Parts: sequence; structure tokens; C-alpha cells
Amino acid sequence: MPSQLYAGTSGFAYPSWKPQFYPEKLASGKFLGYYSTRLNAVEVNYTYRRIASAATFQKWIEATPDGFMFLPKAHMKITHSLKLAGAEEFTRYFLDSLAPLQAAGKLGPILFQLAPTFKADNRRLTEFLKGMPKNVKTAFEFRNATWFSEETYGILRGNNVALCLAENENLETPHVMTADFVYLRLRKPDYNEAEILAIERRIQQYLSNNYPTFAIFKHEDTPAGALHAEKLVRGGLGS
Repeated sequence: MPSQLYAGTSGFAYPSWKPQFYPEKLASGKFLGYYSTRLNAVEVNYTYRRIASAATFQKWIEATPDGFMFLPKAHMKITHSLKLAGAEEFTRYFLDSLAPLQAAGKLGPILFQLAPTFKADNRRLTEFLKGMPKNVKTAFEFRNATWFSEETYGILRGNNVALCLAENENLETPHVMTADFVYLRLRKPDYNEAEILAIERRIQQYLSNNYPTFAIFKHEDTPAGALHAEKLVRGGLGS
């Protein structure tokens, strides 16, 4: 049985997606429920600045079907303020806050997105990963090219942590596999048909090699990313 594809966008609460994605008269409180009828994953930027309450997560859990995945972004205190150093206590606090998602079977990989000014420090990365629980999938998005080295990849592989394969206008991550799943962040403002076909071919290769794949498009004022993600899901790649 081929591995599953999870596709979505970095957020869902965008009224400007009406009427191309959301129905014109759909109330904002029902956005997530509707979103989850067309896509099966969402990256949660909310957790980057806040510790979400159990009640908030429970509301999201109830609004989405079985098999839907939430991909939380790690809190900025971990990635930007502390820069992984001395972050053990707050990281435990952050991970504990995600317990409702994990208990519901809806916790996808946690994205640790480092600042562009944070240059490679593999000793710090190694120490941080020692404290991460092994039953939680994690992905690291490095936005400084100094991290793209065999030493870093080896550390990630040793901890089954995914190198987030991010496509940006200014920096594209090398296509290096470091975990038993794939995390794609497709961050260009838009993609033409040929580019989407190329992404589909890449994903099909991951799936055929039994790598569960999480593909997240950038949100914009238009629902282009959501529609691209839906095309991937509807295309049967993960079925």
C-alpha cells in the first residue's frame, strides 16, 4: 500500500479565499471544517507566537475528520529567542500543549523554522535533539545556507528528523532525505502548470519509496496555494 500524501496550506483563516475556495456565505467559524473536506493537512502558524489552549485544539479536532493532520510550527521562543540553546524546559512545555492533537491522532510533524540569521551550529543542534521525544515527528527548516552540509544531514538522520525541503524565491533547500517522511514547503508566490507537474512527479517518487509526504503551499490573498494542494490530493497520489 503506497504511503499517504498530506497536502494543505500554511493556515486556513482567510476570508479573501471567497468565493474561489470558500463559499461566499460561509461563516469564518466554519472555515476549518470546510477546508478539511477538500484538504487533509494544515500548517499551524498560530503556535509560533502562542501556546494554544486545550480548548482551542479540541475545537479544531472536532471540526475535522479522522485522518486530518495538524502541522504545528514550533514556538518562536525556541527557534528565534533561545535559538535552541537552554530551551529544554520551554520545549517540554510547548510539546505538552500539543497533547490533545497527539491523543486524537491528528498531530503531524512539528516544524522548527530557524531564523535566516542563525548560522550553522551543529553542536547546539545535536544537544537540542537529544532532548526531543522519539515518538514525535519533527522537521527543521534552515534558512541560512551554512546549514546545508553532510555534518548537519548526518545529525538529522541520526535522530530521524526531516530536512524541510523548502522552495523559496531566495533560497532553495537541497533535496536531501534525512528521515522516514518528507516535509515540503512550497513557498513560491505561484506555480505554473509545468512546475506543479514537476512537484507531482517528485511526490510520486517519495510515495513509491514508502515515504509519507507532507506538502504545504504558501497562503496568499488568493486561494492559489489551496487549489494547488487540492489538485495534489485529488490526483490520487496518496491513494
